[in-house]
Amino acid sequence: MTWLESPLVGFDTETTGVNPRRDRIVTAAVITQTGPEGEPGVRTWLINPGVEIPTRATEVHGITTEKARQEGQQPAEALEEIATLLASALRSGAPVVAFNAQYDLTLLEVELQRHGLPTLAHRLGEGPGTIKPVVDPLVLDRHVDRFRRGKRRLADVCAHYGVDVDTDALHAADADVMATLALVHAIAATHASVGESALADLHDQQVEAHRVWAENFRAWLTSQGRTDDLPDVQWPVGATRG
Repeated sequence: MTWLESPLVGFDTETTGVNPRRDRIVTAAVITQTGPEGEPGVRTWLINPGVEIPTRATEVHGITTEKARQEGQQPAEALEEIATLLASALRSGAPVVAFNAQYDLTLLEVELQRHGLPTLAHRLGEGPGTIKPVVDPLVLDRHVDRFRRGKRRLADVCAHYGVDVDTDALHAADADVMATLALVHAIAATHASVGESALADLHDQQVEAHRVWAENFRAWLTSQGRTDDLPDVQWPVGATRG
């Protein structure tokens, strides 16, 4: 039995923006898939971020400031629930599966710090290296098919691997998680080494693959005179300050 047949814990957020060190979580989903035939366990959150939700963010996920204020859970309560679920999964050896995991996990760590709650790193040990195993289809796809041209957004990568998704439903956290979990299986079906690797080894492969990609992309951006918003070489959690 490979790790793909064991429990997988999918995670995604929708937020107020694209900066994980500044923006806030608006919605989140944690979905536990117990096996290929198992019924997934779904937890979702609508959170009042405590700040205005920009119009551009609302256009992506559909949540307005008014809706979040009226119906959203208080952030500290929701964040504690999310962190407790993810920490429990990681302690048990179940991987957290997230597309572009560095963004969501960095954002979660910053949010936990903001509200005076223990971070995942604190709950699991000391330092971001304790947050494992994590499986990220974006990093895996770059790793196993490094030179493929084209965009690598969730919908694009799903299309490449033949994963049927309702593109109108994407950018809802739970829909994105379900697509991400299906995508992991599709990548492993195409690239057998993904499923055959031990989770600890696969995690370490992704750490290195992301580092190589980020360093190369940073160098290219710098060569073009672009020095803002350079990709962070750390994975699965980037710098939480700065």
